[in-house]
This record gives sequence, structure tokens and C-alpha cells, in this order.
Amino acid sequence: MENGAVYSPTTEAAPGTGRGARSGLAAYFVLGRLPWHRRIPKGLQLLLSLLAFICEEVVSECGLCGGLYFFEFVSCSAFLLSLLLLIVYCTPVHDRVDTGKVKSSDFYITLGTGCVFLLASIIFVSTHSGTSAEIAAIVFGFLASSMFLLDFVVMLCEKLRESPLRKPENNAKVEALTEPLNA
Repeated sequence: MENGAVYSPTTEAAPGTGRGARSGLAAYFVLGRLPWHRRIPKGLQLLLSLLAFICEEVVSECGLCGGLYFFEFVSCSAFLLSLLLLIVYCTPVHDRVDTGKVKSSDFYITLGTGCVFLLASIIFVSTHSGTSAEIAAIVFGFLASSMFLLDFVVMLCEKLRESPLRKPENNAKVEALTEPLNA
């Protein structure tokens, strides 16, 4: 039996465009929509909120459990929201949604998550029992909240930098509208 007869039904001479190093789900994942100075905080938000959640889940006993439960809810929510934002930025979903709405959602979600995560970390500090898992969760919580707030400050600076560039255009349009037509 020849080798060609055995392998011909299953072997392609030239594989199609859907194959290669970036095939399957990897072909849809693109980091280029986020500049590097936004990619690093987004990745750290995701990682640190996950680590805070995992460390909090390891805690087996609690004296005052309200702070622990609030921290659990916030750390899990922060992880899921940061994952959602990364999915939107790095997949074709970003092309189907209005870019302004994505940026606005990212701005307010990042601010809200950072503030609530900071509050949950402060509450957890005041109610923890002192175990090493709780202390690790608190440290990761404060680091994650600082990454959310740092990312918010970066977005705020970008927004303020864009704002003066648009004002002269708007003023020129207003002046053009207030001038008499027959002048």
C-alpha cells in the first residue's frame, strides 16, 4: 500500500485560512485596541481581584462575617466586571458596540468598582480575625482597588486631554451660528 493512498483523504496540501498559529478563539482575541498603559492596569485588576477572591474563599472561620461576605461579593464582582471589560476590548464585540459607550462604561465601571473595592477592603480590615488568608485577601484587595483607581485616573487624564481639543471646534460652530447670515 502506498503512503499517498493512506493519507490522501485526511491530509490537505494547503490548509485554509482558518488554520495556523492564530486559529480558533485565539484569532478573535486582539490586544491592540488597548494601549500598553491601559493593558497593564486592566490585567492587574483582573489578576489581583481574582487573587483577593481566592484568598477570601480559603478563610474557614470568621468572627464578624459581614465584612467577609461583603468583601467576597465585591471581589468576585470586580473580577467578573474586569473580565467583561477585557472581553469587550479584546474581541470583535468591540466593533459591534459604539466606542464612546464602551469608553464611558469603562470609565464609570472602573471608578465605581475601585471605590467599592476600597470600601470593602477597609470594612474587611476592621472585621477580620487575623488569619494569614484574610491578611493576604486584604492586601490583594487594596492592591486591586488601587489598580482600579489608577486606571480611572489614567482615563480621566485622557478625557481631560481630549476635552480642550474639542472646545475650539465647538466655539467656532457657536460663533458661526450667532453671526448674522446677511453680514
